[in-house]
Order: sequence, then C-alpha cells, then structure tokens
Amino acid sequence: HVQLVESGGGSAQAGGSLRLSCTASKYTYSRYFMAWFRQAPGKEREGVATIFPRGSTTYYADSVKGRFTISQDSAKNTLYLQMDSLKPEDTAMYYCAADLDVIGSGGSWYDPRWYYYWGQGTQVTVS
Repeated sequence: HVQLVESGGGSAQAGGSLRLSCTASKYTYSRYFMAWFRQAPGKEREGVATIFPRGSTTYYADSVKGRFTISQDSAKNTLYLQMDSLKPEDTAMYYCAADLDVIGSGGSWYDPRWYYYWGQGTQVTVS
C-alpha cells in the first residue's frame, strides 16, 4: 500500500511559479508510474505530467508543455512538479497518483482510471 501526500499549493499571480511536492510512504522510484493530475471545478480530472519508473521517460499535457517540469528525488521518495509561467487556467486541485503498471496494463498515462493510489490534493490558484 502506498500513501501519497501533496504539498506546495497556494496562490500565485499569472506569470509566477509554484512547486508541488508529493511524498510517498514507500519507495516508488524504481517500480511505480507517477503522475500529476488536476481537476478544476466542473471539469474532469486531467493528466498534467507523468514520469516512468526510474525516471526513464516523461510526458506532459500539451497545455503545460514547456512550462511545467516533473521530477523525482529517489532518496526522499518525493515527486515534484515545478510550475512556471502560470496562467489563470492552471487553477485547479492538483493530485499526485501512482500505479505499478499503467502502460503494461494497456492504459494511458493521462487517464486517471489507470492509477490506483492517490493523494488528497493540493489547491493551486492563479490570478
């Protein structure tokens, strides 16, 4: 069982930056697919970025490509999302997610249905 705890959300002005953190209760770096999702009021949860086991591959949603960076620190069991050049449309609840085998199970990294473990979310508001 993996527990995920997000932190680092808050308020920022358009053009500003925030860094989200997601600390896992167990070692996830080498085995788990990790991802950030977000959900704005009245909208579906959408994939923002993912990092494959051992950091071998990263993917981003087109809406954040070039502005957001996903990374992880294996020593700290922590996943990060560096968000730069923030826009008001980035306002949402951001969630950290993990699963052992999204791709091998035939899933898509941006589809929340393929992730078993979720954090409680952290709010990001951009004005």
